[in-house]
This record gives sequence, structure tokens and C-alpha cells, in this order.
Amino acid sequence: MLMSLTSLLMPMVSRRLLSHERLLRRRAAFERTRRSRGEPHRIQYFHQVDDPHSALVAQALPRIASRYDVVIEPHLVGPPADAAAPERARAVAWARRDAALLARRHDLAFVDPGRAPEPEAVQALAARLATAIDAGRFVDEAGAASTSLWERTAAGVAAHDLAVGARDASRRLPEDPTLARRLRVGDALRERLGHYLGATFHYGGEWYWGIDRLHHLEARLRELGAMRDAGAELPSPLFPPPPDPDAPLGLADPPTIEFFFSLRSPYSAIAAPRVLALARHAGAAVRLRPLLPMVMRGLPVPSAKRRYIAADAAREARLHGQPFGTINDPVGRPAERGLAVFAWGDRNGCGPAFLLSFMQGVWAEGIDAGSDRGLRRIAERAGIGWTDCVQALRDDRWRAEVEAHREALFALGLWGVPSFRVGALAVWGQDRLWAVRDALAAPAEPLR
Repeated sequence: MLMSLTSLLMPMVSRRLLSHERLLRRRAAFERTRRSRGEPHRIQYFHQVDDPHSALVAQALPRIASRYDVVIEPHLVGPPADAAAPERARAVAWARRDAALLARRHDLAFVDPGRAPEPEAVQALAARLATAIDAGRFVDEAGAASTSLWERTAAGVAAHDLAVGARDASRRLPEDPTLARRLRVGDALRERLGHYLGATFHYGGEWYWGIDRLHHLEARLRELGAMRDAGAELPSPLFPPPPDPDAPLGLADPPTIEFFFSLRSPYSAIAAPRVLALARHAGAAVRLRPLLPMVMRGLPVPSAKRRYIAADAAREARLHGQPFGTINDPVGRPAERGLAVFAWGDRNGCGPAFLLSFMQGVWAEGIDAGSDRGLRRIAERAGIGWTDCVQALRDDRWRAEVEAHREALFALGLWGVPSFRVGALAVWGQDRLWAVRDALAAPAEPLR
């Protein structure tokens, strides 16, 4: 009875909480309060000293400050807690690779040195940035200082081997009592406002992570008339999201796209129709590789992380014109049933259709995939009859298959979904489809 009640209420609650109208009302209320108090547009920025994505954001801060009439208040923070970083070693290595990929795309300075900076170098930079905060110089100095940390590491200056323990290096940051106190204050504020990562902006109740989400913050500031040169033609965002292709790409013999996804991942739901459309335009094959949801693999997802992901996914879905927000969480039995039917559909040519139908059903229509009625509706519109569903639900071969996909993903140095592999490229995130597109057109390289 409890599960059926939850399935009944969850779509209604999520639809209300994630509605765009509610978001706009909350924004309007915040701005009324801000104006009544005579306060400026005040942006809280949380900087993790040894975080590659923070190094990229730091380079953009002067451009934000010169473009918009805002006050940027920086805070130093430590790495995310263990519960929010269940695969810390992989996350540390991925962040460097991803930052290098973003830096090449956006003409920023970052080279992956293949290792973490020395704890002493991180400590020294943290102290320098703390001084810059106190002197009001953080926005001007943080970019060059952070870039120097990674350049010195790449050059072998006081190099620290990641294998020895990047996690220990992160945890050794707060050795100076004054600096330790500052980090505790920053961590506490970040937690109170509802986040867990560095490289994050907070404005008016909403979070924006890294340069990937900066365009959302810029759009909000533009709507508020916060451009410093209000009379000029609006320039493009600093880091605009690349459009998805809407026509054939004219590629000759493109490689296969491997798409790792989870039926419980909202970002996978956003990525699924887009990667399949990209494959059609590129003339590429797609290998669909489902995994069990993280919590069903024993990896925790804290409440702050869940809240941020839901809000961010709703924002990204709106950006891509996808329905989203009437949710019936498929964790547990619904995901297992969906994986069983997907496996049957994939063997019989209906895998992509079932994937799209399932994702739309549970993330946009509030369908309970744990019920026969809900699963049948999802399956039949994908061309799978109920008799075949019943047969699929008796077949447990999918369990070995998803475990093999997990092992393959871990072998690529990744752990989260959605992830993609194309030739030598392996990337994580629905906002990395531009890299997938670039890899489809690139000459083949051996996978390292």
C-alpha cells in the first residue's frame, strides 16, 4: 500500500516542485525582496583549490565581473564529502581529463598533468587565495594562481603521484588553523545553501556548476537587466551550449557510439533522444549499455545531490525542449523490470524505442513502471507486446549483461551515467555530446 501511495503522489509532487512557473514565481519573490533591501545582485562562488573545474571557473570570473553588475563573494571549500563522491579516485582523475577537454574547447588554460598537485602546493595556493579574498582581489588573482598550480604540476615541480593517494592530498588541505577555519565556514555555507561541489555559483536560491552551467546564470542576469553596458547589443554567453545537429553530418564510416545509461538517471533520460538523433544524423551505430542505478550498486546519493540533480535536469530538459518533471522514480523493482524488457527489446530490434518510451514514461509522464499496467503501456508503444514482456520478465540474463557494462565503464576510468565511448574518446555527461560529435568526425585513434 505504501509503494502504491508513493507512486500515486510522486508524479503530482514532482510536477509541482519542478514546474517552470513555480521557479519563475520564486525568482520574482527573491528579486522583490532584494530590491526592497537595496541589495546588489550578489553571487556566492565556492572555490575548491585543488579542483580542475574550479581552475577553469576562476579564469572566467573577471569576465563575469566586467560584463555584469554583480558582486561576487568567493568562499574556499574542501572536496565533497564521501557520500557525495563514492568513487573519489575515479572522480579526481576524470576531473582533470574533463577540464583539459573543456579548456581546449573554450580556449582556457589547463593541461592534465596526470597526477594531483602536491599537498604543500595546494596548501600554499589556498593561503594565497585566502589573502586575496580578504584584500578583495580574488576575482582578479584566482585564475592565474590556479593555472600556475596545474602548470607547475605538469612541469614536474614537486609532483605528487595520484596513485599514492589523491584522496589523502585533498584531506590534508586544512593544516593551517586559520585556513582550516575558513574552509569549515565555506563548507558549512555551501551545505546550508544545498550543494556539495566546488566550482559552483549560488544566486537567489539556485545553483550553477562550472562553466557548463554559467550560461544559465547569464541568462538570468540578462533578464534582470544586470548587463553593465545595457545599451549594447547582447553578446553571446561566455560559454554557450553547443546546439545539437538537426541535419545529416555527411560522415563517411563513423565509429560506433557506446552509450552507458541508467533507467533511473534523469541525465540519461535527457541524453537518450539526443544521442540517438546524433547517431542518425551521423550515420553511426549506437550500442546501448544499461547499468543498474547507483543506489542499487551500493553507491549513496545524498539528499542535497538528489535535489540539485532534479532541479538541474529540469533546467537542462527545458533547454533542449524535452518534457520532464512528472516523475515516478523507477528505483528498485521498476528499474529491474525495465532492464529485463529492454534486454529482450534490444535483442529483437526494439531497444532504442523501448528506452525512449521508458524514459519519457517515468521522467515526464509519471508512469509507474513497477506495475503491470504501467510497464505494458511503456512497452506497447515501443512495439513490444505484453506476452513478450511477460517472457522477458522471466529471463535474468540481463543481470550479467549490466554487470559487464559496469565493468567496461570502470575500465574506461568512469563510473557515472550517462557516459559515452567513441573510438579513443570516453566522456561522462549529457553535456558532452559535442565531444561525441567531434569524435565521430575525427580520424580513428587507438583507445588508451
